[in-house]
Formats: sequence, structure tokens, C-alpha cells
Amino acid sequence: MKVHTTNYENTFIEVAEDCPAVSGEIPKQKSDTKTVANIEFEMISQNPYQYSSDDVLFQVYADKNDLTKSEYNEAREKFFSKGQACLRASPLTKRYGWGIHNNEKGKIALFGRETKEYQELSKDKNLKIVKAMRTSKK
Repeated sequence: MKVHTTNYENTFIEVAEDCPAVSGEIPKQKSDTKTVANIEFEMISQNPYQYSSDDVLFQVYADKNDLTKSEYNEAREKFFSKGQACLRASPLTKRYGWGIHNNEKGKIALFGRETKEYQELSKDKNLKIVKAMRTSKK
């Protein structure tokens, strides 16, 4: 079975061109159920450079589908047997003003677009710079 990945290495994902946030915003939780943005934000912001993109996206899937830990291995294999949208499509990069840095090991951290680190990462010649996907078509 082919295994797909969403992981990038030495890459910085800039916020989308049409992102309304001028700085990194913490996604508000609207109900008892966490949104994709809530889960992604908590995981990455509380554990910088601890998780890969695949880890975060699978955790969102596991949480949304109420999987038990014992189901994770099989479910993860099945989840990545087909291509998944990467973090360029994340609400964090499209709506909430967060850039995502992927280090040389593919581990990720968040940087608000207003920060000095964001500015430095977006100009770093040693990184591949990609934009998050736009919400609206041009």
C-alpha cells in the first residue's frame, strides 16, 4: 500500500494572500467540540518542533472520528494510504494568521505573521517558502 505524506522539510508556509488576520490569532472554541483549528493550534503551539504535519493532521482525524488509541496504528495507515491536504490548507494559515515552519526533520512550529521570527523565516534563503492556499478564487 502506498503511503502518502504531508510533511515538508526546511520549508516555511506563509499565511494565505487573502488571510484576514493581521497577527496570529488563537482560534476561539465555538462549542464543546473542538474545531480543526483548535486541535491544530493546541498541538503545535504547546509543543513546538515536537510533531510533524502528518502527526497533527492524523490527530485531527482521530479526534474528529473518536478513535481510541488502540485503533490509531491501523487508522493512520489507512488515512495516509490516500493523499491528504497539507497544512497549506489549514485554517491556521488561511484564516488565523499563523505561518508554519517545518525544520530539517519535518517537525513544525507556529509563528504569528506579526512576529520578527515570521519576517525572518519568510526571507530565509535556506528554506523553501510556500504560501498557504487562498480561501477565495481570484
